[in-house]
Amino acid sequence: QVQLVESGGGLVQAGGSLRLSCAASGSTFSRWAMAWFRQAPGKEREFVARITWSGSRTFYADSVKGRFTISRDNENTVYLQMSSLKPEDTAVYYCAADSLWSGVLIRTTASTYDYWGQGTQVTVSS
Repeated sequence: QVQLVESGGGLVQAGGSLRLSCAASGSTFSRWAMAWFRQAPGKEREFVARITWSGSRTFYADSVKGRFTISRDNENTVYLQMSSLKPEDTAVYYCAADSLWSGVLIRTTASTYDYWGQGTQVTVSS
């Protein structure tokens, strides 16, 4: 009965910033690892960032390292702060939850995650 509700997507010019949010509906993110993925038209869904339950350790794809920051509060919300956005960041961004391997730092395959949000569109204009 877990639902992930996303918000914060939109249109932004290159170099700008956006913050995405993902909140639990009918549950909490307690003791789950959380991640963000993205998918552009005609491309595979790709890993963006992950945050573990234990110690809130973070791991990023090379393409976003230094520009994006994943974080979580002590309630039910995970965030993706995106800065210095580039046109190649344009995609549908998905929030995902991992209830089994919550302490594992690196886990980048989409099919291994348990729950997914509906996706939110991020468009970066040149």
